[in-house]
Amino acid sequence: MPARGLTTRNLHADRAGGPEHGVLHKPVHPSVAFGYADARELAEVFQGKRAGYAYGRQANPTVAALQHRVTTMEGGAASVAFGTGMAAIAAVALTLLKAGDHMVSSAYLFGNTNSFFRTLARFGIEVDFVDATGAGAVAEKIRPQTRMVFVETIANPVTHIADLEGIGALCAERGLVYVVDNTMTSPHLYQPKSAGAGLVVNSLTKYIGGHGNALGGAVTDTGGFDWSGFVNILDLYRQGDSRDWGLTQIRKKGLRDMGASLAPEAAHTLAVGSESLPLRMDQACANAMALARLCADHPAVAKVNYPGLPMHPQHQRARSLFRAFGALFSIELAAGIDCFDFLNSLEVVVASSNLGDTRSLGIPVAHTIYHEMGPRWRQSMGIADSLLRFSIGIEDQADLLADFSQALARCGT
Repeated sequence: MPARGLTTRNLHADRAGGPEHGVLHKPVHPSVAFGYADARELAEVFQGKRAGYAYGRQANPTVAALQHRVTTMEGGAASVAFGTGMAAIAAVALTLLKAGDHMVSSAYLFGNTNSFFRTLARFGIEVDFVDATGAGAVAEKIRPQTRMVFVETIANPVTHIADLEGIGALCAERGLVYVVDNTMTSPHLYQPKSAGAGLVVNSLTKYIGGHGNALGGAVTDTGGFDWSGFVNILDLYRQGDSRDWGLTQIRKKGLRDMGASLAPEAAHTLAVGSESLPLRMDQACANAMALARLCADHPAVAKVNYPGLPMHPQHQRARSLFRAFGALFSIELAAGIDCFDFLNSLEVVVASSNLGDTRSLGIPVAHTIYHEMGPRWRQSMGIADSLLRFSIGIEDQADLLADFSQALARCGT
């Protein structure tokens, strides 16, 4: 069979599994329980000796279809879906790490991820936060107890780009689980597997689902990490092919024990939304580039954070790694311009906390999603009080340019 592109493979993913009655989309299966005519078969499903479904908290046909889509998009071995992106991140950390372990993380993180990693200290898991734009900073913090390294592809909201390949080589050398959050790029722009990531996290709520109408998250095992040498795999899961051990433990502990399950209705919505990912992402990235250039040349804007601009410190890295530069950028307004007044002057852009929607969204970062951090913590991440983050959608580019132009003119005078 000839190699086919992401869009084609994703559009026909459900048909490949022979769905019921030949339907083009995997149906929604809301059932919590699954019955068997032979009780022995039920026992074999529970024991992992037979494929099937036992209870909706752990597995569901509609969710399984979405997991297959995500695995295909990431070029991975298998995936597990969760109720949210944060549930996916929490499951990775809480199922693969234990008290006394150490993790190195990028300091430039989504605020809730940062907050959760700091909470890990209460469970005896220590985290060092470093400037991950250089692999050397990660190397300096590695110790005998280090088990994992975590980075994002493009940091939200100031768009730092981690040294993805350098850190991947370091983790391979030291035998560390390399976890890459691919949410900001999506598998259309980048596959972290290419840099040696063992696990890839996606918030399905964002670009993969893409319409702001369902929550979800996923963890994909790329097949690149040797779980047979990972000391934290429980004896219970050291059975069969060692390539399955890591994701099995994440699934069993994260879904069965912790209950962070994705509902089938949301899984169906996310799966349908994912079909247009490349089309949406291409349009959104082109719009973001045009707006970033407009802002960079405007006297009312003091700073623009966008990897597509040549002055971005990791511009060349972004050019070499990503298909495009992403659909998110942030700006600091010139002195004397109120960030709330500017945001309120925009007519097309919606003031909202989400990102990855089809609509363009804007938010005053320091006053909302990063408010809990406090000024010192925000300053260490480069988040100014005037910083505005924009997640750009698929609107007509001319309308977005006109909207930003009129708002800049109104507030800059």
